[in-house]
Amino acid sequence: MPRLRLRRAPRAALAALVPLALLGAFAGPAHAAPAASPEPVPVVSRVETTDPVVFITLDDGWNHDPAAARLLLDRRVPASLFLLPGAYAYDSGYFRTLLDQGRSRVENHTVDHPDLTALDAEGQKAQVCGARDRHLAQFGDGPRLLRPPYGTYDATTRTTARACGAKALVTWTYDLTTWGGWTPPTPALRPGDIILLHFNETVTQDLERALDAARAAGLAPAPLRDYVPE
Repeated sequence: MPRLRLRRAPRAALAALVPLALLGAFAGPAHAAPAASPEPVPVVSRVETTDPVVFITLDDGWNHDPAAARLLLDRRVPASLFLLPGAYAYDSGYFRTLLDQGRSRVENHTVDHPDLTALDAEGQKAQVCGARDRHLAQFGDGPRLLRPPYGTYDATTRTTARACGAKALVTWTYDLTTWGGWTPPTPALRPGDIILLHFNETVTQDLERALDAARAAGLAPAPLRDYVPE
């Protein structure tokens, strides 16, 4: 009888373990919770401030007008340069001078200037993070602001901007760029206005007009990075 009990004991233990093993098989392996999406960055079209300041921004970078560079350097204008990598690939020295000898900063305008809302999350990340990486490699100064091409963006753009190191998505208050011979009317500027210009064939004249409008309003250009919220 004692031997019979000993044989039955392992069988009883095995019978108790089988349901537990089956339960584990049906439950499957444990999975980690999905990573939370980055907090979307704020969108800024003008800065809420009582300081007597405006913000000069220039996009793209295709036209490397020496007169525009001299104007930015001589007047110590703290301009935000939303550059495309292709626009400085053939002459990065033009912008390096503005960064090293002036008060300009390079910012993010994507790699190829697409409408970001037409891209999925991976496509947007490739455009925004790709431009960040190229700017950092070229100038040693990583962008902190993103201007989406055409001013178009969606919720994915705002979270992608954060994931790619931007602290804000910046549009503009007034576009003072001359296009095709048409010059937009010059507005009465207010503190916190963001002025959009482009490195096109009229960049020097447009820049002078923007600076004259700021002076007429009793305002001075200021570094945009210093004023946008996190």
